[in-house]
Amino acid sequence: MEIIAKPDQADAAASGADGTVKVWDLFVRIFHWSLVVLFVAAFLSGDESDRIHLTAGYAIAGLVAMRIVWGFIGSKYARFSDFVKGPGEVWRFLMLSMRLKAPRVIGHNPAGGAMIIALLAMLVGLSVTGFLMTTDAFWDSKAMEEAHEILAYVTLGLVGLHIAGVIVAGIEHGENLARSMVTGRKRAS
Repeated sequence: MEIIAKPDQADAAASGADGTVKVWDLFVRIFHWSLVVLFVAAFLSGDESDRIHLTAGYAIAGLVAMRIVWGFIGSKYARFSDFVKGPGEVWRFLMLSMRLKAPRVIGHNPAGGAMIIALLAMLVGLSVTGFLMTTDAFWDSKAMEEAHEILAYVTLGLVGLHIAGVIVAGIEHGENLARSMVTGRKRAS
């Protein structure tokens, strides 16, 4: 299994005096926390306020589109090529992680990479079904509304798994991963 457990030479050169390395660029951090706020707003306003729900939904769609582009042209750890791994590698990583024996990864680990792809796919599905419900063809469509709600609950479940994974990895490697998504930096070794 090929997993990057240590920073490469470029990372080492960019290490701060505090023994940290820059991992998450400003766009990734703003995207992440904006998405948290917007998803909560959209989820909680679904049956209460069409205006808030639609505004949050369109903002999510725009953010997801920008993140997909950033996945190809962004900084090293933001690129899909850095963290999207095959199913076998993801499975092996998960098995090691369940025994708290997974190697530490500076960027996204294989399971985290798979989660990002799953969440992006769900958010695209939510955006598409949400938009379609505003069109004449699907206005008041119970089937489209049901598909949208199912996607919302699946996304919520994935968010729960994502948080659990962050907690497990944080315990396993003794680091605060949520803080790194605020500061952009992780321990270099």
